[in-house]
Amino acid sequence: MAATQKLACFRLPPLPTIKEIIKLYNLRAEKQLSQNFLLDMRLTDKIVRQAGNLKDAHVCEVGPGPGGLTRPILKAGAADLLVVEKDTRFIPGLQPFLEHERFFMNVCVCISVPPNLHIIGNLPFSVSTPLIIKWLEQMSNRTGCFMFGRTRLTLTFQKEVAERLTASTGSRQRSRLSVMAQYLCTVKNCFTIPGCAFVPKPNVDVGVVHFTPLAQPQIQQPFKLVERIVKNAFQFRRKHCRRGLEMLFPESQRQELTEELLCSADVDPTLRPTEISISEFRALADAYSKLCEENQGLIDYDFREELKLKHQAKRHINSKLLKLSYSNP
Repeated sequence: MAATQKLACFRLPPLPTIKEIIKLYNLRAEKQLSQNFLLDMRLTDKIVRQAGNLKDAHVCEVGPGPGGLTRPILKAGAADLLVVEKDTRFIPGLQPFLEHERFFMNVCVCISVPPNLHIIGNLPFSVSTPLIIKWLEQMSNRTGCFMFGRTRLTLTFQKEVAERLTASTGSRQRSRLSVMAQYLCTVKNCFTIPGCAFVPKPNVDVGVVHFTPLAQPQIQQPFKLVERIVKNAFQFRRKHCRRGLEMLFPESQRQELTEELLCSADVDPTLRPTEISISEFRALADAYSKLCEENQGLIDYDFREELKLKHQAKRHINSKLLKLSYSNP
């Protein structure tokens, strides 16, 4: 009995709730930063469970805010937790976690990345898509937090973006983001959180998405080359894929090289971009890489730059003609 009382004396007081932290430090979600707080601990627990077994794992939480996901991550038995927070207003509310021997805090920049890493975050909508593109590029290059292995990610996105990330070939939601994510990862749309669960309430629902990097990417070409192919294919998403892919080539060689690309990749030119499978994008990327090797400077070609120069030349000619018309009435 005495031993139990002695242990009770050394117990830390319970942490304040997320609502209490928000009130205590007068925290407000900044609209320009697309911030929304998730206060329901049942939902934060559910998000963390989607990351899988975190026992003895190293976890990096991006954008902890007032600490809604931080608690269930520590509760799940992570070996250590590094949080990366840009908004310094949240730092005082995260200080109580420093009492935890497995908690580390870093503002803005992640200095070192341990192996067996999980990345978890309730991301602001304004940064979620640029961040996942950056992480996908690092995944392809095996740099940053992916240099140690197959780092898994569990992240929140607008429901529409979550559906695009996991959209299958032929579906209406299929997009550039679908292909770029799925050629590198197994992507799972775990569940949807209604917007009313957040404070302030966003105008959209939120999807929780889990990414598991593949042992080998389905397309064995540089990330930027794959991105160029996919971006061009989807720029005219309602037209046949030939229309977008032909913009990879200079006007003087456009018809010839487009025919060669599609023929070499054995891709039907009348397919819509949403109907092109990952294996067909792989064939297109391989064929385009070969064409770039055979045609110096092709990899750096940008049809927008060629169009811009053409318009400038046209304006210059029109200006000269106008001057001649004034000088010869």
